[in-house]
Amino acid sequence: MVHGSQASAPPEAPDVAQILRANRLALARLMAVRLLVAGLLVAVPVVIGRLTGTNSFFLVLPIPFGVGVFILTVYRALYGIRVSQCARVLRDYPLEFHPRVLKKRERWTEYGNVFEVRVTTRGQHGAPLMRAVNAAGRRRWPEGVEERGAWLAGDLLFGGVLVEPGSNAMLFLKPADWDKTARKREEAGAERLARAQRAKLTHRTKYAVMKRS
Repeated sequence: MVHGSQASAPPEAPDVAQILRANRLALARLMAVRLLVAGLLVAVPVVIGRLTGTNSFFLVLPIPFGVGVFILTVYRALYGIRVSQCARVLRDYPLEFHPRVLKKRERWTEYGNVFEVRVTTRGQHGAPLMRAVNAAGRRRWPEGVEERGAWLAGDLLFGGVLVEPGSNAMLFLKPADWDKTARKREEAGAERLARAQRAKLTHRTKYAVMKRS
């Protein structure tokens, strides 16, 4: 009996400050690498052209690609990065462990990969299908979530944050079908609604990264 209770015990809750620090650092690295690539694609041909005095078409060809990488980086940072939004959620909701997280499907968008997931709770049925994006802009699904479970902060009717134990990978969640769950949100109660409002979870996510195809 002792071994069984230990096996079913959730892992130690992660530190929220460490989670946010790790994701902000991951985001800074991602942006730095992309901006460095953009800068090199623009600067290197210009420097070589000035040093050699040549104006070859092939020499200036990388410049439009560098400008394109820069524009996409800014575009994605504005619309696909969710670290600040996750920080608001983690400020208003505690982390609760969920042993079953199922990834249903995945699709690519210019903002980042969108995952459809179902977070189930033992003893409860009808968990809503959620859409999830990596808060720090990464595209990969955090390995091990489906086997080990994950920590959830938020309210599945409104949205929330999913944290993979061990790696500090953080996903921002919203209901996959916002309209389908509208009535349940209206019946959620004043206290529950006010909490979701403080965490900025009461509005449909307008950007295409979290919309239906």
